[in-house]
Amino acid sequence: MSDTSHSFESYYKRATSPLAVLWLLKDQTMYGYQISQELQKRSDGRFTIAVLYPVLYRLEEQGYIRVERTEVMNNRARGYYSITDEGRRHLARSLEEYAQMHQAFMAIVEGGGSL
Repeated sequence: MSDTSHSFESYYKRATSPLAVLWLLKDQTMYGYQISQELQKRSDGRFTIAVLYPVLYRLEEQGYIRVERTEVMNNRARGYYSITDEGRRHLARSLEEYAQMHQAFMAIVEGGGSL
């Protein structure tokens, strides 16, 4: 039995989940379940966030997203999240850093022979 909590995929998702959420919110306001479904749809089910709400709460605490409005349906509150201007700036900076790190990693891999 493998320990998936320490897999590359697990670390990768943990590192990129905030960016994925911000990317989705840059074009439209969404609620939590909608974000989760859109991530799965765009990634053919490969990119899921097991605990999405802590990511949303952290982004909100950092000022990158805000609750635009809350609707109550079937006695459950549904918060609709939108990206802030600071969130857009953070997303742009982070995507640039990601591209630079990816390029650096690929230079290592491509320059080092075979497996």
